[in-house]
Amino acid sequence: MHHPCFSDRDICIAGAGIIGLSLALELQHRGASVTVLDRATPLGEASTAAAGMLAAADPHNPPQLRSLADLSLSLYPAFLDSLHVLSGIRVPFQTHNTLQAIPPGVLNSTNELTPEDLAHLLPALNPGDHRFLLVDERSVDPRQLATALLAAIHATAIDLRPNTPVLSTRSVNNAVEIQTPAGILHAKQFVDCTGAWASITSRLPNLQVAPKKGQLLAVSLPSSLPLHVVVRTPSIYIVPRTSGPNAGRAVIGATIEDAGFNKTLHPSDIAHLRSLAAALLPPLAGAPQLEAWAGLRPATPDGLPLLGALPTQPNHFIATGHYRDGILLAPATAHVMAQLILDIALSIDLEPFSPARAKPQRP
Repeated sequence: MHHPCFSDRDICIAGAGIIGLSLALELQHRGASVTVLDRATPLGEASTAAAGMLAAADPHNPPQLRSLADLSLSLYPAFLDSLHVLSGIRVPFQTHNTLQAIPPGVLNSTNELTPEDLAHLLPALNPGDHRFLLVDERSVDPRQLATALLAAIHATAIDLRPNTPVLSTRSVNNAVEIQTPAGILHAKQFVDCTGAWASITSRLPNLQVAPKKGQLLAVSLPSSLPLHVVVRTPSIYIVPRTSGPNAGRAVIGATIEDAGFNKTLHPSDIAHLRSLAAALLPPLAGAPQLEAWAGLRPATPDGLPLLGALPTQPNHFIATGHYRDGILLAPATAHVMAQLILDIALSIDLEPFSPARAKPQRP
């Protein structure tokens, strides 16, 4: 049954990925009525293509991301607890540590593992030229998270509408008119959480959001390799699933490509990822491949998300551009965007993520 016209919703969110749905739950919890529109299938894009590392300490992250990342880590246990209460599904942390290769040029670190430490921790590892730290860092299975998140949404009064793209939006009086193929919706506020599609959904003032393709694969872990840590170098990561429906596999990724919205898999790229993984962990050389897939990360020119009000469009907000950290940053994004939208004091300064920030200069 189509509702051609609505006026009873406080907030309309476009994009039912992990960012949009986490924000919907946070707003609903704080008393707002929420509609979520998705152009296709909820959680069907980057949210379930991800590896699931909560990599707040990844040396490749921009330093300005740290406050948001640390806030998200602090919120994660309560976020998973709230999903469990609503959905009945407990999402565990899959791993609790990461072997992180030290970037070249770092002379030595007090936390650097000795060859003996490495041999004790992960006898199968062939470090090659890499030096490693053991980082306190957790991971989740994004597919398991998606199942729980969707079930949690369905346990609330949130109005979730798949296959309902936003054709256009405009500010009318003190509200937003949202045009969809099924008719017009009205909401007091509109939030663009469409990820890599945000530049199509919204008129962004300075910074565009572009898709960065990533190809990944999953292999079955051999019994000789009971892997309980993530292994990450600048060119590869290996993320084991230790419990739940995907236990006994490892996700290997990922390419970073400018390929527009094309998610075609290339066997040569998958083979290259496999060879990099086998060089690090030789027992993976013959591991059966279970599947391969590609996702589209939403990337901004400076690598930081867009979080805030759109300066040119009253009552329009945006929360996207999380690039490789959408799973990590979802709880904090939901928390601070709900504060912003509902005019509550902010937990952290959002200035580094302002949609109105200057375009970075090319070096």
